[in-house]
Amino acid sequence: MSALETIPASEVGRRFRLARDDAGLTQQEATDEIGIARTTFVAIEKGARRIRIDEARQLAKLYGVSVNALLRREAVHVDLVPCFRRLSDAGNKAVDEAVEVMSRLAKAEVELENLLGIQRTKNFPPERQILQGDVTTQAELDALEFRSYLGLGNAPITDIVKFLEMELGVRVYVRQVDNRISGLFAHDEALGSCMLLNANCSRTHRAQAVAHGCGHFVSARSKPKVLHTDEDTSSLEERYAEAFGRAFLVPARSVKRKFQEVTSGFDKLMRQHVIVLADYFGVSCELMMRRIEDVGLVKAGVWDRFQANGGITGRHVKQMPGNPNMTDKQKVDAERPIPLRLSMLAAKACQQELLTEGQLSELLGLHRIELREILDDLEIEGNEADAPLIRSG
Repeated sequence: MSALETIPASEVGRRFRLARDDAGLTQQEATDEIGIARTTFVAIEKGARRIRIDEARQLAKLYGVSVNALLRREAVHVDLVPCFRRLSDAGNKAVDEAVEVMSRLAKAEVELENLLGIQRTKNFPPERQILQGDVTTQAELDALEFRSYLGLGNAPITDIVKFLEMELGVRVYVRQVDNRISGLFAHDEALGSCMLLNANCSRTHRAQAVAHGCGHFVSARSKPKVLHTDEDTSSLEERYAEAFGRAFLVPARSVKRKFQEVTSGFDKLMRQHVIVLADYFGVSCELMMRRIEDVGLVKAGVWDRFQANGGITGRHVKQMPGNPNMTDKQKVDAERPIPLRLSMLAAKACQQELLTEGQLSELLGLHRIELREILDDLEIEGNEADAPLIRSG
C-alpha cells in the first residue's frame, strides 16, 4: 500500500496545508494552478477527501517540495505525558509542563534521526532489582558495577551529561523549568531512556540529579520519575537512588585516596579540603562531605558542624586559589530555543529537503521566524570550513 493509502487523510491534508503556507500561496492560487474546484481543495486540506496521486504530484511541484517529504512515514507517535499521570505528581502544572517539554524534544529528535538515517547507540545495562536488607550497601555495589560496565574505573566524571549521551545513548535535555523540579526520568521503547534537567539548578546539582536518575535507570527503568529539589528519600527506591548517585559520582576507593592526599600533614579537616575534593569530583560541597562521612573518613555530623559555624558558601569557594569559574555550557545551551544537536539535525533535514520549514516548525514547536533564525545562524550550507568525512572501508 502507498503512503497516500496508509496515512490518515486528515494528516495528509495537514501536511499539504503546511507546505502551501511555506510556499506563500492562498487556497485559490493553488486551485487555479492545478485546475480543481476550491471546494475540493478545501476538502483535501481538511481531510474530508483523500488526495489522488496526480494531485499530490502537482501540488508538491507547485510548492517546491518532494512528495516523499510530504508523505514521510517516520513520524513518532509517542507521548510521555500519560505515563507520568499515574504518579502522585499527576495534575501538577509545573510537572505537566516539564514532561511536555521532554516529550516534545525526544519525539522531535527521534523523528529527525529516523529521517536522516541516524542509528543512535543504546548501551543499556541489565536492570538490578532492589533487594530487601541494607539498600545502601546494594546501591554501593551496583554503582561500582555500573562504573565497571561503563569502563570508568574510579576516575571522576568531568561531564556526566555528555558521558551518558555518548556512552549510554540516554537522551538528556537541559531546559529551564519550575525551580521545584530538578529533573525527570522516563523510558520508552521508541524513544529509549530520556532525562530532563533543570537549567536553573547549578552544574553540581544537575550532576547529582543525573546520578540520582541513573539509580532509577539501573533499578526501575520502566517507571517514570520526577526528581524534586527537596526530594523525599524515605522510600526504599529513593534511598537506593540517593545512595547509588553518591557512590556513582564519588567512588569509595577514589575518595579515600584523594582524601589522604589532600589532608596529608593536617590534623583537622578544613573547609578548603572539602572545596578542593568537591571540585575534583565535580559535586557540591555538601555531597562531598556526606560522602566523606559515608566511607568513615570522619565521624558522622561533621557537615552539620560546618553548617552551624557558617557553612561552606560561594564566597569561600571563590576565595580558593585557582578557582576555575568555568562557563556553564549546558546553561548556555538551555538559553537556545532548542538544544544545539536538535538544531543541527533540523538544519540537515531542511538542507536535504526531507521536511519543509512549516513541518519543522510544527515538529519543534517553534515559530517559523525563530526556526529561520536558527537555520541562518548555523550556516550549515556552503561553510568553507566544512571538510568531507574520511570513512574507513
